[in-house]
Amino acid sequence: MTDFQMSLIAAGGVFVVGVITYNKWQEYKARKTVERAFASDHDDVLMRSGAVGVDRQEPVLDVGMPGAEAMEPSFGAPTGAAPDLGASGGSVGVGTGAVAAAGAALEPLAPLPGVKPESPPAEVAESLVDPLIDCMIPLALEGAARGDKILPSLLKLRRVGNKPIHFIGLAVSGDWEPIVHGGVYTQLQAGVQLATRTTALNELEYSELVTRLRAVADEIGAEPDVPDMIEVMSEARTLHKFVAGHDAQLGVNLKSNGPAWPMGTLMGALEKVGFDVRPDGRFAMPDGQGGVLFTLSTNVNMGAENTDRLTLLLDVPCVAPARDGFGAMVKCAKELVGRLDATIVDDFEQPLLDASLEEIAGQVKEFYQEMETSDIPAGSTRALRLFS
Repeated sequence: MTDFQMSLIAAGGVFVVGVITYNKWQEYKARKTVERAFASDHDDVLMRSGAVGVDRQEPVLDVGMPGAEAMEPSFGAPTGAAPDLGASGGSVGVGTGAVAAAGAALEPLAPLPGVKPESPPAEVAESLVDPLIDCMIPLALEGAARGDKILPSLLKLRRVGNKPIHFIGLAVSGDWEPIVHGGVYTQLQAGVQLATRTTALNELEYSELVTRLRAVADEIGAEPDVPDMIEVMSEARTLHKFVAGHDAQLGVNLKSNGPAWPMGTLMGALEKVGFDVRPDGRFAMPDGQGGVLFTLSTNVNMGAENTDRLTLLLDVPCVAPARDGFGAMVKCAKELVGRLDATIVDDFEQPLLDASLEEIAGQVKEFYQEMETSDIPAGSTRALRLFS
């Protein structure tokens, strides 16, 4: 048998395998369509897209029908019910424990930075899927869908790499909202964060996202409109370049003028000026609104008995200008100087005089103005998501 004949046989085999694979895929899609069409938990007719805006009515049982068996109807929360956005992520009052847990689990992976629990749902939605820092992927639904019905599928897709993924839905009220149990949605949007402090969204992560999202979309009867990878990668690299260029942390050090400080005495002094102890051994100065102004490190292991050097550190892009994080940190350092008999020094053990501190304060103001101009103000939800 000649090489040409062998090539023809191989090509024919590949063609046959391709035809079989294609037929199997078509059979699978048809089966899924039939399963959805004849599923036992059909959507209420009042939830279909043509009935948006119609008030839901409690069903009235016709007890006069002979032979009819009385049944107690049960429903989820009303269409217009506001979702529970509390930190605990509780369910919206009704439903099985599994559904309630699903509703709770679809809250952000951690409390969304910069968003208060009492914020309106539309405001929370804008923070979850933000066109400036997220790749937005619309998902067209076959018809209006209940939150409790699509939540289990959406819960399967929360991250690719270290990039968080969130979903929001267009409620029948006309507002975009987080997907919650009890809600009814006519459209969905997925958003994957384009960059973090460490990396930009890359091709491998995006490919994984698209593959997994298509699987989720197939489960809920939706069709994703996936953006072009080249454009998304360009946006991700541009955003990460901004993040890398504004990842500024400012530190001032306190050096003991005498013997090293005993840790027991030191911890008491730090607590008196307002520091809270973190599990990692660092101290955090709260901003009075649940956030952190700056941190302090003792520069030794937790089991150490003493230290002769402290470092106060300000995460500049994570603190709003109105908080004056740098000014508060310098003020705290000067207070500790008096309490601990220390000198404020830089990383090279050179004293930091007032003139130098004022110059740094001016640079911090310029930094804040630059972030404001870029529409990512320091301390905003956008900044906290990018620099967390």
